[in-house]
Amino acid sequence: MKKVLCLVSILVVSFLLVGCGEKSKQTKNIEGTLPEIMEKLYAGINEDELPMMLDNITLNDENFKYYAFADVKYKEAIASEGVTAMAHSVVLIRLEDAKDASQAVEEIKKNADPRKWVCVEAENTYVLSKGDLVVLIMANELAPKIKENFENLN
Repeated sequence: MKKVLCLVSILVVSFLLVGCGEKSKQTKNIEGTLPEIMEKLYAGINEDELPMMLDNITLNDENFKYYAFADVKYKEAIASEGVTAMAHSVVLIRLEDAKDASQAVEEIKKNADPRKWVCVEAENTYVLSKGDLVVLIMANELAPKIKENFENLN
């Protein structure tokens, strides 16, 4: 009886140790061009809900910090903004290295300004990463849906 109890105890402890071990949080990089991925972020949103004349802006060394609020090493980046007085900005950044994602997220979170439009302020601000992608979402009622679409990318 003692042997059975000892064996069961060892098995239970083994399962607990394996189950509580730290799991790797690595995710694979998302395939596709940034405009293709940006289109997926707006999936399920009616065109009449979007800001007028919404367009992708290619970011470069001159305008990156205005849209992303940080100085991170990136491979390519685009921002999606309209021309109306509506607080809406979605910035999609492909980093040079996915291992820099958490640091980039923290830097952008720390510096993002949801009042960059002066007259209006974004009600929601999200900064997320997946693989080598980082997204900054500053918007009102559309932000949760865009965030959900980003989280569902694969």
